[in-house]
Amino acid sequence: MESKAAALTSTVSAQEVESEERFRLIVDTIPGFVCTLNAAGEIELLNRQVLEYFGKTTEELKNWATSDAVHPEDLPRVIEAWQRSINTGESYEIEFRQRRADGMYRWFQSRALPAHDTDGRINRWYMLLTDIDDRKRAEDALRLNEQGLRQIVDSIPGFVATLNAQGEVELVNRQVLEYFGKSTEELKNWATSDAVHPDDLPLLVAAWKRGIETGQPIVSEHRSRRFDGAYSWCLLRGHPQRDAEGRIVRWYTLVTDIDDRKRAEGELERAFDEMAKSEVELRTIIDAIPQLIIGIKPDGKFLSANQAVLDYSGLTEEDVRSESFRDVFHPEDSERLRDERDRAISRGVPFEYERRVRRRDGQYRWFLVQYNPLLGERGEVIRWYATGTDIHDRKQAEERTRQENVALREQIDQAFMFEEIVGSSPALKSVLSSIVSVAPTDSTVLITGETGTGKELIARAVHKHSERAGQPFISVNCASIPPSLIASELFGHEKGAFTGAVQRRQGRFELAHSGTIFLDEIGELSAETQIALLRVLQERQFERVGGNRVIHTDVRVIAATNRDLAAAIESGTFRSDLFYRLNVFPINVPPLRQRKDDIPVLVEYFVKRYADKARKQIRKIEKSTLKLCQSYRWPGNIRELQNIVERSVILCNGDTFRVEPAWLSSQGATQRTRSGTLTQTLHSYEKEIIEAVLAETNGRVAGANGAAAKLGIPRSTLDTRIKQLNIKKYKYR
Repeated sequence: MESKAAALTSTVSAQEVESEERFRLIVDTIPGFVCTLNAAGEIELLNRQVLEYFGKTTEELKNWATSDAVHPEDLPRVIEAWQRSINTGESYEIEFRQRRADGMYRWFQSRALPAHDTDGRINRWYMLLTDIDDRKRAEDALRLNEQGLRQIVDSIPGFVATLNAQGEVELVNRQVLEYFGKSTEELKNWATSDAVHPDDLPLLVAAWKRGIETGQPIVSEHRSRRFDGAYSWCLLRGHPQRDAEGRIVRWYTLVTDIDDRKRAEGELERAFDEMAKSEVELRTIIDAIPQLIIGIKPDGKFLSANQAVLDYSGLTEEDVRSESFRDVFHPEDSERLRDERDRAISRGVPFEYERRVRRRDGQYRWFLVQYNPLLGERGEVIRWYATGTDIHDRKQAEERTRQENVALREQIDQAFMFEEIVGSSPALKSVLSSIVSVAPTDSTVLITGETGTGKELIARAVHKHSERAGQPFISVNCASIPPSLIASELFGHEKGAFTGAVQRRQGRFELAHSGTIFLDEIGELSAETQIALLRVLQERQFERVGGNRVIHTDVRVIAATNRDLAAAIESGTFRSDLFYRLNVFPINVPPLRQRKDDIPVLVEYFVKRYADKARKQIRKIEKSTLKLCQSYRWPGNIRELQNIVERSVILCNGDTFRVEPAWLSSQGATQRTRSGTLTQTLHSYEKEIIEAVLAETNGRVAGANGAAAKLGIPRSTLDTRIKQLNIKKYKYR
């Protein structure tokens, strides 16, 4: 009997152990941090994710203070929430940041539920912590984007509002709130009659009704009441937004203050009224106006002009009424505006345009010419008055801005001359796939490849397809900056930091804030600069040279090199910890000799580019030239190909493009020329052959398609030669 009881006990124990192991396995697979605590708040159980995140054992975490894991700014909230739950026995939910094993903080959502015994007392707490860091970052980015859009809308010099299809207010900008002295909620419950002058209300309502019925844009002038009770004239423009089925879902409105214009129009109208009483008095008034004013007959012929016109043009009243008066207008503008002016005059409604008018010294100046009709008792046009306002300075400023934009566009085009990566070879497709994968992230990228393979192009492509595309892309060639100045160039310097530092200067990292910094030739950095760069990558902060203020930076780092960094680490010229920080996502740009299928496309691309630049008509490319280009090894890669094509286009006299074979054979011969002993030359040549085959097989040695089979030698022999010649196979994978 005892033996049966012992066996039964043993079976139950084994089942309990198995059940506990299954429970533990389930808990460890939960995608979050699971822990249980006793009533006193002491840890009882933790799942594997907790231990991996904090890099601690269960025993170490039991003796770990909350302050060791929680961000200092969040700690008071966490303690308060936990204390409240213990006191009330209620569950709690809170978001806070926890420190990872590497010192980085991530956001988590913590939920804690109490468990009660049969007497209702809390005997255990169950907690689940979920990583919400990506969500928090997305929320922050969305909030910043919304704030930016709001600032743009608030900076518009007018009243901006959006309304739903029923005409209810959805959004207004700051100018609306300030003008009416109301909050957004108050405006939503505000009747139109409270804001619009009673005399103008019927016209505005009719305009809105017509717009809603027809779906056409709304244009209306009315007076709006300010918060202090004063009315100002406004011009309302409303545009509908439609859904895919053509139904109006929203109205966008812009209301512009035209009070000054209406006042000017009123003054002009009053001047016209006075004309009926006294032509002399009217003439005096018009002559006192500094703008150019011309009276025009209903058929468009010039009738009279004020003194400002005569003084500006140097003409007489008789000249104004003659056909020769049209000569004061720039002929290009007259040709451009003739039909437009005739159509506008025939409609009988106010209109305006910009044109150049010749001054008495022969110089042309830009004017804004505004036409207003004088109507008779029956509503017919009995006269036009055109008012010209000098806008020459504004037009010149606009032209300067346009020229600056053109120059900037040319600079951008120069920087992005490889904006479209040309080619479709498997080697290039692998690079493009890597760009697509890594671009949306913020991960650090290390681009390797020979000189002239277009590493900066790859860096720009990563930036252009990232969320930082709208922010700066700052490029730094580390090899071109003297070692004594590289720290100042990267991190900036304070005034007086060294001889010649006459003022504070921002470094490239500050200029690249929120964007991307591209560190080309990273392998050329000195040991001191490597240490400073490592700090930036680890802590996202730095100090200017000669300063002690810590500057935080939000920048994505993309580095590039044509050096073998692994060999540099072995030789002690490059830090291994910096290499691992940079090598988060490596991209190896293949040399041109591994992209032979792309060479015809590249030749065609460069031929068209340089032919257009040289204004030559090149319609075809010799097949022998393409064959020659594909057989050449291109030690200078794409940059060498580009130079060869440009030189050939310059010398091309017909419509057929060709490359002088001697150019490539002589350069190839130069590449093959070796110095040293015969043994050294043979070893170099052997190494070159093996590396070329490894590149073709993507570093694969064995197998039917491996390098050994292609070379026709046993795998063991090839492995031995690879070791003896110090060839790095991993470079070709």
